[in-house]
Amino acid sequence: MSEKKPSILEGFKAFLMRGNVIDLAVAVVIGAAFTNVVNSVVKGVINPLVGAVGTKNLDSYSSCLKDPCEVTADGTVVSGIPIRWGTVLGATLSFVITAAVVYFLMVLPMAKYLARQEARRKAKENTQEVMEVTELEVLKEIRDALVAQRGSGHDGR
Repeated sequence: MSEKKPSILEGFKAFLMRGNVIDLAVAVVIGAAFTNVVNSVVKGVINPLVGAVGTKNLDSYSSCLKDPCEVTADGTVVSGIPIRWGTVLGATLSFVITAAVVYFLMVLPMAKYLARQEARRKAKENTQEVMEVTELEVLKEIRDALVAQRGSGHDGR
């Protein structure tokens, strides 16, 4: 008899039902929602702090590679070659804030939790080993006592 190969549909269903696919989907949805929070923090807090020194809109920070630079209100370049480094700065700030929040609110607590779990596991293993060694020592002492009793009984005859 030949074994029946699983169908493509069954394989796809098995793929979808694996836990890591569901975890990944949840992570993507949470990440998308989290992006909105980070962007709001950058626009509502970081940009005004930067605006205390210059303008609140980081996108307006630019340099001109070829003078004269003329850009319309809608962002269309009329002449020159503008380098919009303020946009890069804003995106970099968003990235750094996202990375910091993910590290301090997710990665660091999870690492500490896993380290505590590992320490508990090792402590439990060490306790079990000590108990096993103690039991073994007690059994050896009982054996030695029995051998000593036999030995003293044989000597008396």
